Amino acid sequence: MSIDLHYDQQHLWHPYTSSINPIPCYPVASAEGCEIELENGQRLVDGMASWWACIHGYKIAQLDKAASEQLSKMSHVMFGGLTHQPAVDLAKHLVALSPGNLEQVFISDSGSVAVEVALKMALQYWHAKGEKRTKFATVRNGYHGDTFGAMSVCDPQGGMHQLYQGFLPEHLFCEAPQIGFNEPWQEQDIAPMKTMLDKHHKDIAAVIIEPVVQGAGGMRIYHPQYLSELRDLCDHYGLLLIADEIATGFGRTGKLFACEHANITPDILCLGKGLTGGYMSLAATLTSKHVADTICGGEAGVFMHGPTFMGNPLACAVANASIKLLLDSNWQARIAEIEQQLKQQLSTCRQLSTVADVRVLGAIGVVETKTANDLASIQAKFVELGVWIRPFGKLVYVMPPYTISDTQLAKLCSAIYQVLSD
Repeated sequence: MSIDLHYDQQHLWHPYTSSINPIPCYPVASAEGCEIELENGQRLVDGMASWWACIHGYKIAQLDKAASEQLSKMSHVMFGGLTHQPAVDLAKHLVALSPGNLEQVFISDSGSVAVEVALKMALQYWHAKGEKRTKFATVRNGYHGDTFGAMSVCDPQGGMHQLYQGFLPEHLFCEAPQIGFNEPWQEQDIAPMKTMLDKHHKDIAAVIIEPVVQGAGGMRIYHPQYLSELRDLCDHYGLLLIADEIATGFGRTGKLFACEHANITPDILCLGKGLTGGYMSLAATLTSKHVADTICGGEAGVFMHGPTFMGNPLACAVANASIKLLLDSNWQARIAEIEQQLKQQLSTCRQLSTVADVRVLGAIGVVETKTANDLASIQAKFVELGVWIRPFGKLVYVMPPYTISDTQLAKLCSAIYQVLSD
């Protein structure tokens, strides 16, 4: 039985898509390894890792086994007043792997919720200390999710949530980092943040930032020294630092966590996407015992958040298997190989008159064009060439599974060059 695409177009609302004039969707029959098979039998090399989550690819034996074994016990049980081994094991993994003294783990159900949790932690932290701090500070070009609190700390001008201005809480934004990852560091890059914090620090609950790579806000890759300077500024002004590693965590940038490029520890860390290898929706927000105990020493006596599917056993079991699979692999060497191949093979795009910039870090390759691309038409060209690449705006990028072969990665790079040449 084939997928009813007419019904899909009439009734299913896909991400960032019009109900009046929906862009085409391609019917998927199955996925395995690093390829997506369409209903017509065409196979597409996946350059997106399904929005950066399927770091091992698809139909992975170890993750299938973990899910199957957990299903035979229980798929879900409430986390209020109950606990289970998959959640305990996941907390052990995350505490052991995360930087510094992040010892308290809050397991939620999506990346946006992980950010909401982090923001609420910061607000409740200051409330417990007897201060009402209502502002968050961040940089422009940032993206932290689609829920209300997360939207409020995304770039309000020119960002994905611009039309919600006036409805969202207004926070503090300064110019984004301008120095590239491998460019010589210049102290003036941190100056706008320093000025903002100096002026408003008494109103600020926390600074939130995507370490080293700004994702959906522009796929911008900046100098790690910015993070180091920001950590020092937060310490100087007594502010909490939230690191949103939902897109960058679990090896994507060449380090297990992008914070490691700057050797810093945030006060609160948000994780998601690759946490379960893309099998299940799951996220985690980690913080220090100091922050957690300060929150719980306040008027409420508890942290005021508790999602229905918090600590879902099925997702936790798969996450544990995914983390083990990653750590047991030679992932650092593989990410370095992907990075080198992306640098070599995407560099040919620099000679195209339509291209403004090419940038690469770890398993992230970005080609920025001078003008915005029409999604439906460019998507069709990529599918015709046998690859799955989903650009947005001026950005044509790949964030493939780490298990992608050299031949498959070359096919992605070649397709980008060919389509942009046309």
